Amino acid sequence: MMDAMFSAPVGDDVFAEDPTINELQEYTADLFGMEAALYCSSGTQTNQIAINVHVQPGGEVITHKESHVYKYEGGGIARNSGASVRLLDGNRGRISVEQIAPWMNNPDDVHYPLTQLISLEDTSNRGGGAIYDFNEIKKIRAFCLERGLPLHLDGARLMNAMVENGVDMKEYASQFDSISLCLSKGLGAPVGSLLIGKKDFIKKAHRVRKVFGGGMRQAGIIAAGGLFALKNNVERLREDHAHARALESAFNEMDWVDNVMGVDTNIVVVVLKNHDLRDSIISKFNDAGMTPMPFGPGMIRFVTHLDISKSDIDQTIECIRSLNV
Repeated sequence: MMDAMFSAPVGDDVFAEDPTINELQEYTADLFGMEAALYCSSGTQTNQIAINVHVQPGGEVITHKESHVYKYEGGGIARNSGASVRLLDGNRGRISVEQIAPWMNNPDDVHYPLTQLISLEDTSNRGGGAIYDFNEIKKIRAFCLERGLPLHLDGARLMNAMVENGVDMKEYASQFDSISLCLSKGLGAPVGSLLIGKKDFIKKAHRVRKVFGGGMRQAGIIAAGGLFALKNNVERLREDHAHARALESAFNEMDWVDNVMGVDTNIVVVVLKNHDLRDSIISKFNDAGMTPMPFGPGMIRFVTHLDISKSDIDQTIECIRSLNV
C-alpha cells in the first residue's frame, strides 16, 4: 500500500484532475453499480455531505438513537444542515420499517418538521458490528420509494458486512440513494472515505464538499492507499472476523463477564458483571500493550483489523485468561 501511495500520479482534485482519485472514484462506483463517487477525508464528512444534499433546513432525519451520524459527528446534522433528528430504539443499532412508519410526520401539519431522510448504519458500531438483514433493508427501501424519501447508508464498515451477508454488492447498493464507505477502518487505508450515488447527487455533493472545506489538491497520494485497500483487502476481512470470534469465546469463559454482544464481524463488545471495574480492567490490558476502549457503563470494545495477527490474538487470549479481576 505504501509503495502504491509513493508512486501515485497526482493532479488537482478540486478541478477533478487527480488521476488516482478519479480512478478510485470510478472503481468504487463500478464496484457497487452506482453512477459516481466522491472522495473525501472522512466518513463523518461523507455522511454530513449526504445529509446536507438530501435535506432542507427544518427537515427531519430518522435514524437509530445510537447511529454514528447522530451520536459521533459533533451535532453535524443540526449545525451543518439545520435539520432535526427523530431517534428510534432498534435492535443493536438497526431499525425496522415497522418502527419507522409511525414517525412519519404529516406534511400538512405545520407543527411538525418534514420527514426528509432515513439513515441506516451497516455494520452498526454501537451494535457491536451487527449486520442488517438484507430483507429488512429491502422493506425499508420499498417504504421510502412509496413516500418519496431518500435512503442513506452510513457504510463505514460496509465491506465487513458484505463479506458475511452473501449479497451481491450491486444489488445491495441499489437499495440506497447514497452510501458512505470508509477506507480507513478494516480495509486499512490511512485516511479517506467515499460517497457513492447518482451523478446529479454527486455533483451537488461536490459543491457541498467545497463549502465544508473538504476540497483537496494533490490528494492522490492518500487516495492510492484506498484504491489498494479496495482491490486487495476486502476478502481478508474474514480473518478479522475469525479473530473477533476467538476473543468472544475467550471472554465468554470468564466469570467476571456478564455477556458479549453477538460477534457478527470485527467488533467485540464485552459487558462486565461489575460495571465499576471497567477502567481498572482496561488499565490491565493497557499494561499488557493492548488498547481496548470504554464503550459505555461497564462496557469495553475491542476491534480486530489487518494489523492484528493470529499471534496477537493468542497473546490477548492469554491476557484475558490471566487477568486478576
